[in-house]
Amino acid sequence: MKQVTVGVVGVGVVGIEILNILRERNFPSKNIRVFARSERDIEIDGRLYTVEAIDKASFAGIDIALFAGTEGEAGASTLYASKFIEEGAVVIDNGSDFRMKDGVPLIVPQVNRERIANHKGLIANPNCTTIQMVVALGGIQKKFGLEQIILTSFQATSGAGRSAVSALWDESKAIVNSNDKAGNYADINKILPKTSGVFSHQIAFNAIPQIGSFQEGNYTSEEWKVIKETHKIFADSSIKVSATCVRIPVFTAHSEAIYFTVKEKATFNQIADVLAASEGVIYSAKPEDYPLALEVEGKDEVFIGRLRRDPFQENGFWMWCVADNLRKGAALNAVEIAECLLKD
Repeated sequence: MKQVTVGVVGVGVVGIEILNILRERNFPSKNIRVFARSERDIEIDGRLYTVEAIDKASFAGIDIALFAGTEGEAGASTLYASKFIEEGAVVIDNGSDFRMKDGVPLIVPQVNRERIANHKGLIANPNCTTIQMVVALGGIQKKFGLEQIILTSFQATSGAGRSAVSALWDESKAIVNSNDKAGNYADINKILPKTSGVFSHQIAFNAIPQIGSFQEGNYTSEEWKVIKETHKIFADSSIKVSATCVRIPVFTAHSEAIYFTVKEKATFNQIADVLAASEGVIYSAKPEDYPLALEVEGKDEVFIGRLRRDPFQENGFWMWCVADNLRKGAALNAVEIAECLLKD
């Protein structure tokens, strides 16, 4: 692959992960420029990076720009993506601003890399929850077709950013430190009468069945992302997709219980064989060898276990799916897209 100049926009948890992955994978970069709101130097794993203030910077000479994912009307990609593109860069955006826009490919390389070539200077990275699910189901969709998907996600706090990780840590410490000498459980409602403000409720020792704002049909924005992005990635809006997304007190790695039905008749062994052969997937055939969030942190693959057939629904199956949300769910997927660009 040819040597290119890379721009990384954002130095939050995803931006830092992008910088780490570029180095780990020996990405063919002759220069890496880092941009954020303010100019400063940062150190990541012993390596010093100079951060440029994005509002004052020139983007000339950058071949690929990786946006870490600031979302919303004032998001970095909304403000600056077009300026990078005008200077000749291809933008790969981790935010949600352009995912559903017509003409913008929404890419997971293991599933639909052939659509990368359709870009017009901008490629969107899907939501972390969607990415690991479609990697898990991609081979099944191609071989048997998908009729229905029902997802229940159990999502790590790092998906909400650095402040969310700190909230879990601080709340947990407050509860543990307040435990009485007799070893009884502390009254957590008295210890933490107010939340950190990051989540709508206390996250420590809790589960919050809301990620994002409530929208049509009482589904949250996160749940609608899963529905709409899955349809776009698989290019099939006939798939019946429904989701419940839950935030849990885990630092890194999302876990998902995925129920799916296939259009063509399939046996348990046929589904298992597809999973075992799927790109980017590690499938555990033994039911007791299910993947755990603690075990997959820092790993690139999507891990699947506990495959089982629905005893009452023909062509219905369940499986358990776990992946590092900061790596495959965000930074790694973006870097893999960039690698595909250089190979084409």
